[in-house]
Amino acid sequence: MSGLEGLVNIGDFARETGLTPKALRLYDDLGLLPPAEVDAISGYRRYASDQVERARLVAALRLVGMPLARIREVVDMPAALAAVEVETYWRQVEADTSTRRTMVSVLVHRLRSEAQQMTTSTETLNVEFGVSHETGARSSQQDAVLVTPELIAVADGFGDRDDLAAAALTAYAAGGLRSAIQEVFAEVPKSGTTLTAVDLHGSTARVTHIGDARVFLVRDGAVRQVTHDHTVVAAMVEAGQLTADEARSHEHRALLNRALVPGVVADEMSLDLLPDDRLVLTTDGVHSHVDDLDALITAEAGPQAVADAVAAAVLAAGEPDNHTIVVADLT
Repeated sequence: MSGLEGLVNIGDFARETGLTPKALRLYDDLGLLPPAEVDAISGYRRYASDQVERARLVAALRLVGMPLARIREVVDMPAALAAVEVETYWRQVEADTSTRRTMVSVLVHRLRSEAQQMTTSTETLNVEFGVSHETGARSSQQDAVLVTPELIAVADGFGDRDDLAAAALTAYAAGGLRSAIQEVFAEVPKSGTTLTAVDLHGSTARVTHIGDARVFLVRDGAVRQVTHDHTVVAAMVEAGQLTADEARSHEHRALLNRALVPGVVADEMSLDLLPDDRLVLTTDGVHSHVDDLDALITAEAGPQAVADAVAAAVLAAGEPDNHTIVVADLT
């Protein structure tokens, strides 16, 4: 049921549907949800109460990855036929996923068979750190950060227990990923955390990543994002199923599809480091709110000055969330 009566502006319609005005404009541009009326002079969009359920359905179908052409068909069907169509679509998704899983296994086996033995450098690099760790507009701090000469790690907790992220990092430092999972899952089923860690050994960095924190490598003025966000929306953007604009305005943009729980598979990778490289770790309270992050982290300044500049940019953006950044300069 909708609480709207007559035609309403895009802001009121957005509040009623739980979407954002930007998402509604995008759905209009895509031909999925044209407004009931557009003012010929001002261009203002107005929506009707009977469009609420269609708006919610479009958003849900986009989130499960249904192609635009198929969404256009589904939203015009009676509910019973739409349900059958969604089930049919999802059965095909599951079949395609099974086929791809087999193909990936074969590909990984071939690549590993072809891989040549690499010689690892034993050169030890010096590291200088800069850190910012702020609560922002939240009532409590659920981010955590750990910095030692051999380990850089951040975690972003959620749920009832504010110290869970910090406990996970302490356990990780003592006993690795398995220990961190045991610490997190032992007693608080309604809480959880992400974990992103960089273990430094000589001139090699070993990255362990679960969640939506990020690791960046800055080399010769260029920024490379080493990790991928483990969110439903990020995966769909990478697959071309959502646009970047749609992702930024999506109500489920922070919905994780991986966190620190038993059975989780972490992304793990190794980086060969060079003198003058810079490693940067951020929680989502940073990169979700700072548009010019690349320019800030490539600045020719010391690591603490860079961390402070990024924190200032988050503050200028309203700092709606806890935010943490670690900058590590290697020499």
